[in-house]
Amino acid sequence: MTPDNGPEIVIIGSVNLDLVVTVPALPLPGETVLATSYDEFAGGKGSNQAIAAARLGRRVAFVGRTGGDAAGAVVRKALAAEGVDVSQLASIPSEKTGRAFVQVDERAENSIIVAAGANARLNADDVAGAAECVGGAAVVVAQLEVPLDAVRAAARLARGTFVFNPAPARPLDRELLGLVDVLVVNQGEFEVVTGEPAADDPSSMASAVARAGLPGSIVVTLGARGALVWHEGGLQSVPAPAVQAVDTTGAGDTFVGALADALARSEGLLDAARWAVCAASLSTLSLGATTAMPRPAQVAELRALSAH
Repeated sequence: MTPDNGPEIVIIGSVNLDLVVTVPALPLPGETVLATSYDEFAGGKGSNQAIAAARLGRRVAFVGRTGGDAAGAVVRKALAAEGVDVSQLASIPSEKTGRAFVQVDERAENSIIVAAGANARLNADDVAGAAECVGGAAVVVAQLEVPLDAVRAAARLARGTFVFNPAPARPLDRELLGLVDVLVVNQGEFEVVTGEPAADDPSSMASAVARAGLPGSIVVTLGARGALVWHEGGLQSVPAPAVQAVDTTGAGDTFVGALADALARSEGLLDAARWAVCAASLSTLSLGATTAMPRPAQVAELRALSAH
């Protein structure tokens, strides 16, 4: 049971300053293109997921590292402004804060390069220093923009639901996967993590998930097509509502944050995925990873509309 004044959700992950340019089309190798706009936003998979969950009304704590530069102060302020507890977000004076270089084209597709900076310095001892809040949270979330030993420490300390979003994807050992309650991956990540091909149709995907033999539950995100949910030996499809996307950056992180929000409210996994699909769809309506992350009433309204 989460203490009344403690965090309901703890995010262990990365925090970056996102440098975002919009372009008519993503450049080909060797090609130079002129951007139509440029902006900076707080980002990083961990930070994005924390903001998504906090904006939906949950008490969220963040465990991570920034550099001792001006960007570190910017991202810390952005998290705190959303109500995220940043007491476990320490600064390393000798490091630079992580950066993400994001290109977004006219179709709202993006390409991203990430420089880890201080995120690469988060370790198991740092996570152990946050053991009280990690162990007391209803949901603990981790990704792979921080070192694997920090993720492993979080998985071992978690007493609530451990949600793992292994992105950027890499092959993972069975010991770590055995500690995961809910694995959230896109199709490409599913293939890297499991070694099985990711299919578009539920029947073929169910066979791939069964062959992978992973413990716990799996959510496979499909972008504009929604998600597939593997739970208790069955696979179900969760379609996404149609929206006019402006920028898909951060949609996957919004999905994870919203899923954590619903799970922390004791929603079942399938209902949590329906909630998360609607939240992710809404997040694509403005430029930037966090700009359009929705409030609960917005998600509830879209969910009600999409149910008809």
